[in-house]
Amino acid sequence: MSRNSGRPGTVDHRVSQPISIDIWSDIACPWCYIGKRNLEAGLAALAEGENPPEVDITFHSFELSPDTPVDFSGDEADFLMGHKGMPRAQVEEMLGRVTGIAKDAGLDYRFDLLQHTNTVKAHELLHHAKAQGRQHDMEERLMSAYFTEGRHVGRVDDLADLAEEIGLDRDAAHEALTSGRHLSDVRQDQAQAQAYGIQGVPFFVIDGKYGVSGAQPPEAFANVLRDLWAERGAEPKDVPADTGD
Repeated sequence: MSRNSGRPGTVDHRVSQPISIDIWSDIACPWCYIGKRNLEAGLAALAEGENPPEVDITFHSFELSPDTPVDFSGDEADFLMGHKGMPRAQVEEMLGRVTGIAKDAGLDYRFDLLQHTNTVKAHELLHHAKAQGRQHDMEERLMSAYFTEGRHVGRVDDLADLAEEIGLDRDAAHEALTSGRHLSDVRQDQAQAQAYGIQGVPFFVIDGKYGVSGAQPPEAFANVLRDLWAERGAEPKDVPADTGD
């Protein structure tokens, strides 16, 4: 939106570009799905107010456990016991706490059904979906399938099925995954994360300069975005107006 600044030949551009939100996350990260929901809730709250911020969200790849086999033998507790060296009782207590926090965010986690797996192919699928303009739908489908439905998100055939469920061409998705065409995109995301110093996810980079780590509550996201949007509106830039000549 633009308006005349009151000086001849200028236009006051108070808000022109959406706020970019770049999110590094892993499909197998429970806090990432919670953080995604909290961001969405914060944006929904802002949408109810006057002059809500416009945002442009992009998801980026991050593998928490790249050495995990595609077909892991055991449940989530078994994985965390081996990965973190924690006793089963402590792991189960932690999973119960995460399940409760997820429920507060509107998510029904089913760690009893979850099939732990390597997520690199899921990240490749996200880049394939991004090229089709469906990255957000694919991110949601993968996370829901993994955490709430007990679906396998590490095998090519299962991933192609999930791609088809959101309306993508199954054969094209299958070919993209078997060819490894988007592996370089995954590695590029990971290299950028390393350049930023990102060591854990979710991690949100807002407008390319503000870093927000972890699954912050909805109001935290809303406050950051509201303040940034207001700052943009408070600093108009005068540019030559189109005189129609």
